[in-house]
Amino acid sequence: MVAVEETLPSAGPAASLQDQTLLVFARLMEGGQEDEETCRELDELTKLLNDDAVAQQKDAKHQTICNVIDGDCVDTVLCYLDMRQPDIVRGHATLTTSAYLKAASDDGSKMLSAFFFDRVRRGTYDDYIVAFCVASATFPIVPDLTAELFLSEGFLGSLGPLMRREWKSRKVETACLEMLSAACMNSLCREAVQKYCVEWLEEVVDQDPTGSNGSPSGDPKVQGEGGSISMRRHSEQVQHLAAVILAKLRAVPSKASANDPNRSRIEFAVTSIEDLSGLFTKMILRDEGHGRQHSIEGLAYASLQSRVKETIIANQPLLKKLVETLTDAQPRSPTTYGALSIFVNLTRYRPALSEEEKKMSQLKAYADAAGRLAGPDPLDDDERVAKRCQAVFDVGLTPVLVSHSKNGSPASMSLIISIIHSMAMTKSLRGQLAQQGAVKLLLVAWALILDTDEAPRRMAAQALARILISTNPALVFGGNRSNPVSAAIRPLVSIVPPDPAAETRDLLPTFEALMALTNLASLEEDDDTRRTIIRTAWPHIEEQLLSSNHLVCKAAVELVCNLMQAPEGVVLYADGSPQARGRLHILLALADAEDEGTRSAAGGALASLTGYESVVLAVVHRERGVKVVLGMCNDAAEGLRHRGVVTVYNMVMADGQTGELARNKVREEGGVEALKECLKQSRRPEVLQVTVAALEALVEEKS
Repeated sequence: MVAVEETLPSAGPAASLQDQTLLVFARLMEGGQEDEETCRELDELTKLLNDDAVAQQKDAKHQTICNVIDGDCVDTVLCYLDMRQPDIVRGHATLTTSAYLKAASDDGSKMLSAFFFDRVRRGTYDDYIVAFCVASATFPIVPDLTAELFLSEGFLGSLGPLMRREWKSRKVETACLEMLSAACMNSLCREAVQKYCVEWLEEVVDQDPTGSNGSPSGDPKVQGEGGSISMRRHSEQVQHLAAVILAKLRAVPSKASANDPNRSRIEFAVTSIEDLSGLFTKMILRDEGHGRQHSIEGLAYASLQSRVKETIIANQPLLKKLVETLTDAQPRSPTTYGALSIFVNLTRYRPALSEEEKKMSQLKAYADAAGRLAGPDPLDDDERVAKRCQAVFDVGLTPVLVSHSKNGSPASMSLIISIIHSMAMTKSLRGQLAQQGAVKLLLVAWALILDTDEAPRRMAAQALARILISTNPALVFGGNRSNPVSAAIRPLVSIVPPDPAAETRDLLPTFEALMALTNLASLEEDDDTRRTIIRTAWPHIEEQLLSSNHLVCKAAVELVCNLMQAPEGVVLYADGSPQARGRLHILLALADAEDEGTRSAAGGALASLTGYESVVLAVVHRERGVKVVLGMCNDAAEGLRHRGVVTVYNMVMADGQTGELARNKVREEGGVEALKECLKQSRRPEVLQVTVAALEALVEEKS
């Protein structure tokens, strides 16, 4: 602080950026301020540092304000990360620390390292608390640098004796365990925690009720920080934090630990993931706010395991408590993210595998070292997951997700989308999801998520498609100006082309999007929707008409059939251009496809289009065009025969020379016999009526 006081400038409009920086630090060092004032000072410093970083990028000769920030200044900011500071101050100090490390670059890294090692070297409880808190806060900001500090020689080994002291300091232990919990996000750090800390973490979780913990009698007996009396036993909060770390290690096991040749052959007893989840469950059901956040986080990691998922689903009081917790949790809070993560794990389906991937999975199973055939986990098969989705829906989760989506962070929004996406797999839930606001949630999410964040965006669109396949769009969108049908078209169209970033070509989103668009295009007297689909999606639809997957091809031609109810759709086939004739050629080929559904949809489109003279001429002049149409008239399916005879009727009833050409061509291709055969096969009055009318037109003119 002396250095700042000696160079303290006079305030004024001409004060340089460096002077402003020193003034802010002087006020931060004074202490005794209200929390709001401290946050304002930290925010001002954050802005100065962020502006400085931008200026350095633009001008290599820029005089950085970091030149006046010495060790005392850095010490001041980092000490505001102390867990004993109010949460709001710690939050603002985290942003300031991030801005400083970015602006100061290598010098900032050196300052942080010096601060950390100096505090650890001093070894007082106060110094340990600050050092551990700083490490916890900087792991997400500079993970590589903090991991380097964390993995420094001798550091992890020193934590065991600290935690095994007979007299416990709750704050030191809490700070230490929060640091370990943050470190588990790094694979190397996680392996180190597994190697050096698991044994004493187990001791913390399974502490002896007498409080002895087997600590050596020679351990120092130390008073707690700040004059408070330290405890002989680990506090319950500390126990739960240790359990969270063990859950992270169990949920994401270290590869190195399993293959380490130096690993001891004598294994100490370990707390199973089921035991840990039971501990978290008890804490959550007790509804004690202080430890609930840690228990939620621990259960989120434990619920990655299928056995734990089944235990959670079978515990109705726990499911209800998790929904209540999520309802009461603040937006963008760790509790919100943890609770959402649990529901994501409960509802997540296994990714679909291609045939090649299935074969590779089988080969890996056969190659299992123990000689066992290890197949997919039966507790995670589709039937089990569907039951879990139903259970989660039944406890009233959807309205809570809708509420949280209004103020949630991008990360929370991605989790919410994942849950809705999974629940929408169950057809019987889709209508109820729409009633409870899931459609609007997905539309808003798709619009707000950045284009660069492709995965959750595609997931939102696919979930929307699933719901709209199984619901009446008139009921979902009817009369709702704030949520019009057109708002759903762009998200659906965005997933018609397969995901270019995916390693495996997944056509399910394409199929579901086409089906949903077909449903939207079925709305009566709504040419605006059909017009928007044509304008937005037509090139993609045409591409899918040629898909080698018969389901995708069928969905595309069904959509085309509905789009032919709009004038803009008819023009694509009836303007007499070479492109229109090419499209009609594809439609005729699809009317002769092996799949009945494809033939039916193509026949429906032809029945609409042959009401136009240019289309009739194109069919007459197309090789095998009339033969394909007559083939529909004798199809085994009566619905398809209906489409065929309507198409023939339109052609033979055309005016002028076009009608004469059509009638002659139909007779040449055996049309009279085909229509007579259709009469014999059909029973429905509407089919018989149209067939008789077409036959009369052919016979009368011939007579």
